[in-house]
Amino acid sequence: MKSNVYTRTGDSGTTSLVGGKRVAKDSPRLEAYGTVDELNSWLGLIATAEAISDDDRRLLNKIQNRLFDIGSALATEPESKWQPKPFDPADTQDIELAIDRLDSALPAHNRFILPGGCQDAARTHIARCVARRAERRIITLAADNPVDSAIIRFINRLSDYLFVLARAINNNCGADEIFWEKNC
Repeated sequence: MKSNVYTRTGDSGTTSLVGGKRVAKDSPRLEAYGTVDELNSWLGLIATAEAISDDDRRLLNKIQNRLFDIGSALATEPESKWQPKPFDPADTQDIELAIDRLDSALPAHNRFILPGGCQDAARTHIARCVARRAERRIITLAADNPVDSAIIRFINRLSDYLFVLARAINNNCGADEIFWEKNC
């Protein structure tokens, strides 16, 4: 009995978009939603960290679901009869509220912070960088294809949240933040 996991249709380096159009696996559209998928995987790892609150764990789960929605939207060709619903700006507002909540409990700083500290904070910094790359890939896609601007705002704010979350994780772990030392 053949598994449903493999179809063999992508063996030639192409894949199908929502709507059926086949495109190269290195197309800007696949780069965009593939990077969103990578980001989602990092968030799954971060959600296992002991040093995050239940509120942040729930928010990360919600964000992971929204990233799946974003991936689906990015995988949908404009000509498809199925089109995703517009992205809800309230999801970005939820992230902003979490940033405000976390940031208000952290020590103020006026220096650049290097990625690091405890392992979970370092992983969160990696996710932040992947979010920034996802944003760049989505903007590249948006140069020639329609992309809901609320998606770009969400990803941008998500990288800000991950920066503050990394700081909060270090704070919760008792790890010192590492500041950039010019000409060190």
